[in-house]
Amino acid sequence: MKLVNIGFGNMVSARRVVAIVSPDSAPVKRLGQEARERGVLIDASFGRRTQSVLVTDSGHVIWSSLPPEQISARFREDPETEEETP
Repeated sequence: MKLVNIGFGNMVSARRVVAIVSPDSAPVKRLGQEARERGVLIDASFGRRTQSVLVTDSGHVIWSSLPPEQISARFREDPETEEETP
């Protein structure tokens, strides 16, 4: 399993992330509010301004203080070398 650092030593599973978006639009802000209400919001921004919102295949929403470009670059680094299991 490949883990990606999303800031302050916080890691997410690369296979589970389906989107990395900017939090500036109203629909993304609404997504964060709905996630908070459902109890599936993970705030990994450590009180700093949220610059990225990660959405997982399980419906969890993760806030990060790193910009989307920086997080996506970390996803492209070190290609996964795991063996596929049949």
